[in-house]
Amino acid sequence: MVSIIYQCQNCGAQHKKWAGKCDECGSWNSITQETAIGSQAKIKKIINRSKADDIEFLGLKGEQSVPPRMISGMNEFDRVCGGGLVFGSAILVGGDPGIGKSTLLLQVLATLAQKKTTGQHYYISGEEGIEQIRMRAERLHLSEAKVMLAANNHLTNILLSLDKMPIGSVVIIDSIQTLYTEAIDSAPGTVAQIRTCASELIRMAKQKNITVILVGHVTKEGAIAGPKVLEHIVDCVLYFEGERHHQFRILRTVKNRFGPTDEIGIFEMTDSGLQEVINPSAIFIKDRTTQPGSVIFVGLEGTRPVLMEIQTLIAPSSFGTPRRSVVGWDSSRLAMIIAVLETRCRVSLASQDIFLNVTGGLRIQEPAADMAVAAALISSIFKKSLSEKLVIIGEVGLGGEIRGINHCSIRLKEAAKLGFEIAYLPSQPKKQIAGVEKQITLKEIATLEKLMNTIRTQE
Repeated sequence: MVSIIYQCQNCGAQHKKWAGKCDECGSWNSITQETAIGSQAKIKKIINRSKADDIEFLGLKGEQSVPPRMISGMNEFDRVCGGGLVFGSAILVGGDPGIGKSTLLLQVLATLAQKKTTGQHYYISGEEGIEQIRMRAERLHLSEAKVMLAANNHLTNILLSLDKMPIGSVVIIDSIQTLYTEAIDSAPGTVAQIRTCASELIRMAKQKNITVILVGHVTKEGAIAGPKVLEHIVDCVLYFEGERHHQFRILRTVKNRFGPTDEIGIFEMTDSGLQEVINPSAIFIKDRTTQPGSVIFVGLEGTRPVLMEIQTLIAPSSFGTPRRSVVGWDSSRLAMIIAVLETRCRVSLASQDIFLNVTGGLRIQEPAADMAVAAALISSIFKKSLSEKLVIIGEVGLGGEIRGINHCSIRLKEAAKLGFEIAYLPSQPKKQIAGVEKQITLKEIATLEKLMNTIRTQE
């Protein structure tokens, strides 16, 4: 008798009967009917201890071998991968539709092929035909690269092909949600299909020592579609981000077993494909305004300091409830800064519309931008333009105090390199800023009230 289960397509939780809402993750209309993969009786039959072998345990200390890597030649891509592609690894790349995932990976694969690295280079598409991929390659001037193409979404056929590939090959699967296996009685893209197909591909990658790059669709919330286990079983998870109306794209590391996380690679979308941005700080602030409400903040993405402009605009509200519009920052964080300004600095913003924008399509995810946002708001309130040579970094506490930040020296050196002369920052240990004070003038700000008085009284 076939066993029927009801499984959430968002988190993978199983339910005894259908329901409109998943109790585990809270998502609506995500529970579908599927056929169970196996029963407990079958599992017990498979597990036979008489045929098992003892596993070998080793100590923590031993000979360490650095995993071999392939350098693609695209420095921004190699950076987020931790220094290059690791042999036998599985990489998951997610992003919004049309953001440029297929374009980026085709460029990476073609660059690897042109460098004549070990192994062969394959692009398997379950969404596009061969001619469509060739048209993209011609537009990107990559037609001469020795990249082998295939259009197939049957897992068995793909595994049979992977088994014949030489060691060190790179395979792109576009996308994991389109693959299916007849062993699972459900449609492509369901939790069971995604989990099974991904597990088999990763097992083959480890066994044959080839690199597999999986393209993943994302949900409307921005998370990779399918079970969360998909992100757990791969070695590296990359998100390709960017605003459709901006030319810049950011490749962000979320997970990496072979390198640091939170690294970013920055690309610019052009007519001939994605081009690497060598000096992103200079790009993002080149068109900065000198109007009140504009502040330069030095963010840190992984190990890379990036200068970005934060803009605010305050206007009288036409409605009973003032608007709080935020682009590129956390809206709840803005609400906290406004509350601290009103409570600790006695500034009234209850009847004002507030708009905040991080230029260039960037998104700030660290609290070190608190003081820069507060300074931008204060500048807008008092209509005071800040110096073009000023950068501001610091975290704001609920008491109105300015708290210390990490890697202050790296941030300040980047600002000084681009010609900035003054920095507002919280009090830092001398050893963290040793030598930096010779390159840039440092002004320590202890409280938000002191910051407000400094901006209000400046010429």
